[in-house]
This record gives sequence, C-alpha cells and structure tokens, in this order.
Amino acid sequence: MPSPEEKREEPDAASGLTHVPGLDGLRGLAALYVLLFHCWLLTFPGFPDNSGPSWLGWLMYGRLAVVLFLVLSGFSLAISAARKSWQLGSLAGFLRRRAWRILPPYWAALVFSLVVAWSVVPASHFGPPSGKSILVYGLVAQDVYTAPTPNGAFWSIGVEAELYLAFPVLLLIRRRLGALVLVTGVTLMVVARGLLASDALPVEGVNGLTPNLAPVFVAGLVGAGVVVAPEKVRRLPWHWLAALAALPVLCLVVIKGSIWTVDHYFWMDLAVVPAMTLLLVAVSTGKPDFLTKLLSTRAVRGLGNFSYSLYLIHLPIIMIVVRKVAPHYVSPGLPTFGFTLVVGLPASVLGAWLFSEVFEMPFKRNRSWKFMLEEGRSRWNGTRPTLSRPIHHGQPEKN
Repeated sequence: MPSPEEKREEPDAASGLTHVPGLDGLRGLAALYVLLFHCWLLTFPGFPDNSGPSWLGWLMYGRLAVVLFLVLSGFSLAISAARKSWQLGSLAGFLRRRAWRILPPYWAALVFSLVVAWSVVPASHFGPPSGKSILVYGLVAQDVYTAPTPNGAFWSIGVEAELYLAFPVLLLIRRRLGALVLVTGVTLMVVARGLLASDALPVEGVNGLTPNLAPVFVAGLVGAGVVVAPEKVRRLPWHWLAALAALPVLCLVVIKGSIWTVDHYFWMDLAVVPAMTLLLVAVSTGKPDFLTKLLSTRAVRGLGNFSYSLYLIHLPIIMIVVRKVAPHYVSPGLPTFGFTLVVGLPASVLGAWLFSEVFEMPFKRNRSWKFMLEEGRSRWNGTRPTLSRPIHHGQPEKN
C-alpha cells in the first residue's frame, strides 16, 4: 500500500466516500442481507409467499436492500460535488473513473457466472445463458434488452450504469434549479408513469427498472447536501426522523403481507426512500451512536470494503450449495437453509474477498494500468511503489 506521504488524488464527484465514516459499513450490511435473502429464496419455494418459518419472514425483501444500494450510490457520488457547489468537473473523467471502478470486477464476475451457469447449475428457469446473454450483459445493457441471465443479481448493475449516465444531468438540475425541483420533477414523472400503467400496479420486469428507480438515486444525491449544511442543520435528530419515516412502511408490510408488498414494489420503493435517505444523513452526522460504532467495527468495515464483489458473485455460489451440494446431506426446507448458512455464507464471503483481491482492489488502489503495473512490479520486487496512488471511489450497488 502507498505510504501516507505519497501524493494522493484529489477527491472528485466519484470519490469522497472515505470522508463519511459508516457508509461503507452500511453497504456491507446491505450486501450481507442480499446474500441471506438468496439463501432464503433458494431454500423455500413459492416466493413471494412465505413457505418457510414465519420467524424468517424478515429475509424476504432483498429488493429493498438493492434500493438502499442505489440511495447510497447517489449519496456517495454527490458528496464531493456538494462540496464544490454541485460541480461535477470533467464529464469524460467522471465516466472513465466509473468505468474503471465498476466494469473490471463486473466482467470478471460475468465470466465466473457464465461458467457456473453452463457447467454446474443453471442461473434461471428461462434457460441457460446464450450468445445474446454475453452481448447484452457484457455491454451492461440488461435493463434495455432481454436475454437469459447468467446471474440473477446483475439486473441492478444495468440500472446503476444508466443512472451513472444520468448523474451529470441530475447534478446540473440540482445546481441550476435546486433540490426541490429535482426531487419533485423526477418523482412526479415516475408516479404518473405508474398511475398510467395498464394494470396500475407496475412491477419489476413489466414496465422497466431505471425510470422507476430514478427517484431513489436522486434522493441520495440530494441527501448528500448535508455534508455542506450549517451545523444547526447537521445537529437535527436525523435518526429519529428516519425511524419516523420508516414506521408507516413497516406497518404496511406487516399488515398487508409479503405477497402484497412484492406486488407493489414499484410504490414501496418510493415509500421507503425517505427513511433510507434520512438514515444516510444521520450516519453521515454521526447518529445514532450505537449504529455508527457498529459500522466502525473492523469486521463491518472490512465487509463493506469488498461488498461489490460479494454482491457480484455470491448468487452462483449459493445456487451451487443449495442445488448441488445440500441435497446429498440434508432434507429440503429448514435443514437446507441451515446447511446453506453454515456452508454457503462463509464460502460466499471468503470467495468474494479472494475475488476482490484480484479483480476489484487493484482498480480501487490505482487510477490507470500504468500505476497498477508499477504496483505489481513493486510487490514482486519487494519495494515500495513510486507511482501508485489510491482512488477513493464509492462502490455501486448494489449495486
């Protein structure tokens, strides 16, 4: 790793996450929840009905963790811009940094997922990945074109990529017209689209994804303004406001049940976003104390550091455990779920860490192939790198 005295890159609109303790930890916990959701989903059939024990029902809402990823993405990308009067800087530089940070691990995970889907266990009941799958997913165009998926978790990467392209425009609107106009305009367009849908209940896969999730990303972008807010604003009880905003959504989920909730994800995404945004604002201001301490622990911070890799490759691993390994040792249902937690969860976390060391961390530490090669030569020779400089990008998504 570079020494402290070495010159570092200046933060830009794609960086600055490390200046807000706790956000990486939140991302790590969200990725872990998505992993647990898939353990549950592959073990108990009948989703969105809960065919498992009622006490495991809280694991059914993996989609909402992805919503949190998108709020986090908008928030972390906008932090540095907020500190520079909502200026992006170089558009080409921003897009290059996003591609450099996101695409290499994604493409490596795509190859891994294709190999698993073709040779071990199918990724979807729609059939094995095809040549079209390679083209569509290789170009990160899965939100625009349909093809058999190599990895069911990849849908959100396509959404995030499109939101990255929209980010400069959203930032311009925020700077010229203000936060209220940005949030209201984007949200009203999405609400109108939902109300005009043929069945009035648009769901994932029926009416597209990115337009429906744009307000989620925008909410995070606007929430990042707290980093430049006056101290009296930062001292507000944001954590209590987040809890207050979450209460109606939680009550609705409990009263209506899982089937209704999943069928209405289009609207639930919008309903839960205020609470999530307020939570990020609270964490960025150091509240609540118990949560910020948890997010600062070494384990949670470490998990957040490679959460992108965990999101990318955990599902093929869990599918191998549930469909190929578990049937030889345990019976279906709860025993399979327990077996998956004991075997699949650590295998996913360890596998993601190893994957990140090869395909993610080098791209986080270095800003170009030149610096990466210099770091590799230095490590090989046992000397200190002279060119390598860290790049402080936030992770997607999960993105």
